[in-house]
Amino acid sequence: MDNNLFNHIDINKDNTFIPNGMIDDVINPSYYDDLIDSYGGIDLQILGLGSDGHIGFNEPYTPFDSLTHITSLTNETISDNSRFFPSIELVPTKAITMGLKTIMKAKRIILMVYGKNKEEAINNFFNNEINIKLPCSILKTHPNLLICIEDSISLK
Repeated sequence: MDNNLFNHIDINKDNTFIPNGMIDDVINPSYYDDLIDSYGGIDLQILGLGSDGHIGFNEPYTPFDSLTHITSLTNETISDNSRFFPSIELVPTKAITMGLKTIMKAKRIILMVYGKNKEEAINNFFNNEINIKLPCSILKTHPNLLICIEDSISLK
């Protein structure tokens, strides 16, 4: 997050809290939910959309009431993220992620949708009911959601 975002924007890093993936986080990832609550919640949650409709590594069938947790990544997510690694064998198969319930507590959410491989997922978002197979669908119930969609993506 430092290399890809925080080092490039005007933000007080004392106000950012990212699980570091070390053993203490693995033992108690819910620590972050308590930390978020102690600071009054999340003002702005920025999310990317996965090609299978996941958000924040909350893969299909993640319970809507989930809090911060360790998750196993699907083969599709591993494949999608392999572009960031020298080989697919180096792509992590697990992640610490904020749960869907935690995400939904944010005051504002921005969902970023870019890449032609996200077209089916965003069309499923708009054209289907809220369902656990499509984690992003829970965002339909958020009162302050902004969706930014790359112009190469066709909405149907």
